[in-house]
Amino acid sequence: MLVVSLGGSPSVRSRSGVLLERTRQWLQRHGVEVVTFQVRDFAAEDLLHARFDSPKVLDFLELVQKADGLIVATPVYKASFSGALKTLLDLLPERALANKVVLPIATGGSIAHMLAVDYALKPVLAALKAQEMLQGIFADDSQIAYGEGTAAAQLAPALEQRLENALQEFHYALSRRPQPLDPNLLNERLLSARWSI
Repeated sequence: MLVVSLGGSPSVRSRSGVLLERTRQWLQRHGVEVVTFQVRDFAAEDLLHARFDSPKVLDFLELVQKADGLIVATPVYKASFSGALKTLLDLLPERALANKVVLPIATGGSIAHMLAVDYALKPVLAALKAQEMLQGIFADDSQIAYGEGTAAAQLAPALEQRLENALQEFHYALSRRPQPLDPNLLNERLLSARWSI
């Protein structure tokens, strides 16, 4: 299984980035390959001018196409997800998330921003034809404490539990997706089948 994890914060130090890193660690512990992209890894000119031929953009598009699932984490600014994330999502083809499981994650200054996941982020992901979009997670900033020095960031117990539950659901959704048959195996089965007319 392959999951693309996408961080929407333009800042290196980001609470949504903390949650994205936790999801990466959890999934890797459960045998899932995770490739992480951050919007800040892309040249601003490539995003703003929609340069589909940029090597970084091409790499991103190819991996999203191959992925079984996508996790998107973003801070909420002015009741919506990050503008940098929107410019990157705009580069995806119309059906880019078809046959994929999607888990949206957002962080914001207060619970007043909680609906940004449902009313801002999910409609964009749905427009990309996400096959299965999970409920998603919203965390207010007070639930995530940055670690000092080399110490890991700390999550409030309630958030830790919600994240665990969401990741278990995400992993289960990934595992129940139908897996494509190897064309060689399919040919072998067709050739060895008994046909009657």
